[in-house]
Amino acid sequence: MNALILDLNLFIDLTDEQFFELCQRHELIRFERNADKKLVLMPLFGGITSIRSANLCYQLGKWNRDYTLGVAFGSSTGFTLPNGAVRSPTASWLKREKWDALTPEQQEKFAPACPDFLVELRSSNDDWKRLQTKMSEYLNNGAKLGWLIDLETWEVEIYRPNQDVEILESPVALSGEDVLPGFVFSLEEMISVV
Repeated sequence: MNALILDLNLFIDLTDEQFFELCQRHELIRFERNADKKLVLMPLFGGITSIRSANLCYQLGKWNRDYTLGVAFGSSTGFTLPNGAVRSPTASWLKREKWDALTPEQQEKFAPACPDFLVELRSSNDDWKRLQTKMSEYLNNGAKLGWLIDLETWEVEIYRPNQDVEILESPVALSGEDVLPGFVFSLEEMISVV
């Protein structure tokens, strides 16, 4: 099932607070919001995708614990990007100074920041073009490094500012480069957990 986009703008103009409350009251629905305020309802992960997502978050979290350069997030975290969209990548990371610059209230809700690093996992029910558009949106809003990983073909698209997208076919591992120094993500480990 692909994401469902609802344009409620003709009926109601949800404030940021109302959108946050909507997401809290319906925690079984994965909501995002486009820059034009259209709601995006995404299907929940299936078992295998969820296991792989947890492994990805584990590897990122372990690196972050060891290096303490920022804050790592899982797939249920929403970020309000500078363009007004609210996005929730599969895994993400924000530099410590960006996180610390937010107020406690901003940290508790959808942080008004774009992750410095993020990953989107594509399962069989995700639209590839929609995810590629999201990756470009992250870059346009300040992301420094992004990986789009297709869980069916194991193709990886690497997104960096002001560079063409790099495509890798079934890599064993990915480097966090200078954004996440010392981080090496093992796709081999993620595949083997299922």
